[in-house]
This record gives sequence, structure tokens and C-alpha cells, in this order.
Amino acid sequence: MADSIISMRPPTRSGTRGYASLAEIDAPVARVWRALTDPDLIRIWSGAPAEVDPRKGGLYRLAMGERRREAHIDIFDVNRRLRLIYLGDPGMPPAASAIVDDFLLDTRKGAGTTSLRLLGSGISDAPEWDALYKRSRLGWERYLARIKVALENPPRPKPVRAPPGGDPPLRGLDY
Repeated sequence: MADSIISMRPPTRSGTRGYASLAEIDAPVARVWRALTDPDLIRIWSGAPAEVDPRKGGLYRLAMGERRREAHIDIFDVNRRLRLIYLGDPGMPPAASAIVDDFLLDTRKGAGTTSLRLLGSGISDAPEWDALYKRSRLGWERYLARIKVALENPPRPKPVRAPPGGDPPLRGLDY
């Protein structure tokens, strides 16, 4: 009977995990690309300042919630692919692999729609990484939805009205 005893050890986790998201955006691929790489447009969909040196080997800084994420731009294929390799963060546990976000853009033939795919990978499946994994996966899902809304329904400028007294409005200060 002793030979039939099954070990009841808890499973161990020793790999990495990733996520995938897709947004179909009714906008040309060049506009979607610009939304990913132009700091002024990133601020619109992220709600936070960003810093981007848009080139292979450049830097991509983005606030995700209360944390700022900093990445090295590994692949920069204009209007096609942007791959970010995140740099270490002293507030995170040590990592055994690189954390990567890979954005792939494609135009649906004849539809004028851009498919924006995000493949994230390299996040440890150790329990101390659970919060970062959830924040990254859910944060990017929200950001892709915001990019879609921002590009498909851009804000309309407010009409400029002359203030009382007849002075003309000042451009840029008419809010």
C-alpha cells in the first residue's frame, strides 16, 4: 500500500506568462502608429505625460497607473511594428527574463481599418509578480480601448466666441 501513496506537494511555478490584446480601429495605420509614438497623442489616451525617442534603440517612458514604465525600443518598423523591452525597476522583484510588449499593426484590405495587436511576454509567473501582470494586462486593454475611442471620435474644437467688450479671442487661450 505504501507504493500507492501519491505526493500532495503544491505545484511549483517556474515560467513566464504573457497576454494578447486586439483592437480594430477605424483609422489609417499611420494615425494609429502616431498615437503610439507621439508623446502629445499618448497623453490623450493615457492621461499622463510620456517621453518617446521614436527610433530603434530609443527610449519609451509611459506612466501606467502610479508607476512609470521605461523601455528600450528594440524594433521600430514605421507603421508596422513597435517592440518595447522594459528596463529593470528597483520597485519590482528580480526578473529572470526580459519583459516585452510587441505592437503589431496591419491594415484590413479595403476596410480602412487598422488591426492593432499587442503581445506582452516575459512576466514571471511567481506570486510576487501577480499584481504587475494584472496591472499590465488590464492597463493595456484599457489603453487600447482609449486609443480606439480617441482616433474614431476625436474631440471637436470648441467654437471661439468673442468675450464681452468686443476684444477678439486669443488663439490657444479660448478655453
